[in-house]
Amino acid sequence: MNARTEPAEAQAEPDATTRPALIREFLLVAGLFLVYKLGRQLATGHTGEAFRNARDVWELERSAHLPDETSVQSALLHGDGLVHLANTYYATVHFPATLAFLVWLYLRRPAHYIWARRVLGAVTAAALVLPFTFPLAPPRMLSGTGLVDTARIYGPSVYGPPSSDHLSNQFAAMPSLHFGWALMVAVGLIAATRSRWRWLWLLHPLLTLLVIVGTANHYWLDAIVATAMLGLALAVIHPPRRTATTAGRGAERLPAGTSVLVGAGR
Repeated sequence: MNARTEPAEAQAEPDATTRPALIREFLLVAGLFLVYKLGRQLATGHTGEAFRNARDVWELERSAHLPDETSVQSALLHGDGLVHLANTYYATVHFPATLAFLVWLYLRRPAHYIWARRVLGAVTAAALVLPFTFPLAPPRMLSGTGLVDTARIYGPSVYGPPSSDHLSNQFAAMPSLHFGWALMVAVGLIAATRSRWRWLWLLHPLLTLLVIVGTANHYWLDAIVATAMLGLALAVIHPPRRTATTAGRGAERLPAGTSVLVGAGR
């Protein structure tokens, strides 16, 4: 089909899926965040096992020749301002960025919103199982590693002493939903947009990875497991197909006389 003779319907706004009911989606997304918080609290305890698993993970990473977490933290500790910024990023970006991502998709790309919400729900549900079967103390609690609890020393911190912290389960380090959700935000925005700059969204999970490791809240392996879980969810829950509508918008930017394929390719 010639771009000059593109049908009128191809000029419409892409992703014309009917937008789900707002109240229902609000309750679903609120429930997702609530399950994330309460589900981890249910898996509290098993302190001794969590520390044994932490030592095993640390030794496994060294055997696999993964980068040492201490090298990332050392880079952050070159200045109080940098480590404070990393702690702030860890404490404040995780939930708001994911919520903003879902809101934008809901308003602008309803079909992608439904897909992303399902993927995040599946990953979160699967992630809540691991603390029951594999409790894991974060590296900031593990002695003999050279790592320090940057949030406690430099602030801000979102955790209190484990014995008195009733708002979170600090022995649920694996998988890192901080990283898993950040990676899904990037994947979702890359899939839902067509800008040549959309790949820059990968900087969000990359920065998140450096932050969670550098602040000693997670091991590399926590992010690897989160990536595997997300990959499995994406393999099962497919994104919406590209339509003639979406391709038509791309055709508008092509020179006159250029042919484009308008189909259902992904």
